[in-house]
Amino acid sequence: MLLDFEKPIVELEKKLARMQEATKAQNAPALIASIAKLANDIKALQKKTFQNLTRWQRVQLARHPDRPYTLDYLQQITEHFVALHGDRCAGDDQAMVGGFGTINGQTMMFIGHQKGRTTKERQMRNFGMPNPEGYRKALRLMRLAEKFNKPIITFIDTPGAYPGLEAEERGQAQAIASNIQAMFGLRVPIISIVIGEGASGGALGIAIGDYVLMLEHAWYSVITPESCSSILWKSWDYKEQAAEMLQLTAKDMFNFRLIDGLIKEPIGGAHRDWPAAAALIKESIFNHLKKLSSKSIDTLLQERTEKFFAMGRIN
Repeated sequence: MLLDFEKPIVELEKKLARMQEATKAQNAPALIASIAKLANDIKALQKKTFQNLTRWQRVQLARHPDRPYTLDYLQQITEHFVALHGDRCAGDDQAMVGGFGTINGQTMMFIGHQKGRTTKERQMRNFGMPNPEGYRKALRLMRLAEKFNKPIITFIDTPGAYPGLEAEERGQAQAIASNIQAMFGLRVPIISIVIGEGASGGALGIAIGDYVLMLEHAWYSVITPESCSSILWKSWDYKEQAAEMLQLTAKDMFNFRLIDGLIKEPIGGAHRDWPAAAALIKESIFNHLKKLSSKSIDTLLQERTEKFFAMGRIN
């Protein structure tokens, strides 16, 4: 899938590939020089394009179907990962995944939203929208991490918690609220990373961290642009204007002091280079865990609480 603003870049890349193929048949100095110039032109166009994306274009990038999801990152950054299932109450929500994993020999608890790629998998994963049992599973795994004194890493990528009647009947709001309350008191370091979409309470239910980080092209907001548009204008046609009004990009969130840092993505977005994106996330996890390890647990809990309580103040 190509987004509109990606098409000029991809066309040039195809042209470059054809020229490089031609050099295999003939060693023409002029052609080699043209290839070098075109490669530089592509890099310049990529830099210009992705530095000047609108907020709606970043939303589109965050939703790109080729963008890596939680399990994709875990496959890239962990040497060993053991998935854990079920909330021990109602069932096993496939939209929320988690388990113990090791990075460079250090064991951590990983929890995250998981979307699907094929139609069948999207239905199984409920398009990354967890039911109450998903949040209860996440809380069970967090308690397990606390019991064994292992840091918690959460990956956020959801258009929101599932809003269906059956989810409300099973206590969706209570499940999310319980997670938020519990995460303030978990006596282990917590790092939360928005890797794609971070919408509403569905995101916040696993996002109370000592460090809350965002990938460069992710977004984080109380509501999706489409839903905001439908409320304000009674139509989804104004989603681009809604995205601008919501100011939901990683840069916006950092400027508002609602997150603690940004993680750069490979040029063109994480979907164009999974290993490079995963390496940047892995490096960021270790850098921030190192900072947290120098603090006592009581200090972490106090700073975690003060950080979130300071949000939204009006002078």
